Amino acid sequence: MAGIMSSVDQRTQLAGHNRMELLLFRFEGKQRYGINVFKVREVIPAPELSRVPHAHPASLGIAYVRGQALSVLDLSYATAGQPIQKDEGNYIIITEYNRQVQGFLVGGVDRIININWEDVLPPPSGGSAGSYLTAVARYDGQMIQIVDVEKVLAEVQRAGGADPHVTEGGGVDAASGSDAFKVLVVDDSAVARGQIKRTLEEIGVRVVTRNNGREALEQLRAWKREDPSGLSDLLMVVSDIEMPAMDGYTLTRSIRQDPELAATHVLLHSSLSGVFNSEMVRRVGADEFLAKFHSGELADRVHKRLADVGA
Repeated sequence: MAGIMSSVDQRTQLAGHNRMELLLFRFEGKQRYGINVFKVREVIPAPELSRVPHAHPASLGIAYVRGQALSVLDLSYATAGQPIQKDEGNYIIITEYNRQVQGFLVGGVDRIININWEDVLPPPSGGSAGSYLTAVARYDGQMIQIVDVEKVLAEVQRAGGADPHVTEGGGVDAASGSDAFKVLVVDDSAVARGQIKRTLEEIGVRVVTRNNGREALEQLRAWKREDPSGLSDLLMVVSDIEMPAMDGYTLTRSIRQDPELAATHVLLHSSLSGVFNSEMVRRVGADEFLAKFHSGELADRVHKRLADVGA
């Protein structure tokens, strides 16, 4: 399995081309599932686990990998209530996102595929079918279900008494003169948009939200056509990375390629916090990167930007 992951560090060439790569895996049946490669640190055969008393039913215990203690969840149990039954041939997908390293047990790992974000669709609405899916994509004649591992981990943590969604950093202070500026917030998650919007409104800036990179680029182009330019009071763009239609990398690259938008300050704000993502951010020319979600840190970045423009 090291062979599957050995070329991940070369995959930064995807930056700005509106493509993503999925690591495909299975539980026990034929259905294939996916996780964004840039959430994945490595894939290893399932090691011996140290059980934790009174843990969540999906928690299998602790693995010791390269000197680090790693919590491991049965991803099948966490999403479908059915634990993986077989004892051999299982793998641990070691992930890094939301500033955490987490292991997920799966029945088998297939391969890495390269797809266009335009071919990634929202999960089906209604019922429980899409409750643990962040998106779906058709590939090789089959519908790939992209698992919302962030939600999985959040629910397990919440069951243990933690609130994983927001790490507060104290009060957010209003800034003098901040109401003269607006910030464009781009995120396909309504929850994330709400969190960011509340933080920025406490600072005092005006907030405009869009659901994906394509909508954001259309908004920026509309502002530049206004007379006087609607870009004159734009403080910055705060954008997620993983979004259907157009991702944050491609949005940033498109901004940099437009002479009238190129000076726009772009902060990429994502749960993707691994080393490979940092290289992607550098390649597309974003001004800065911030891992989700810490309201105090986001506020600090916006305050700094206000200071830079003399607000």
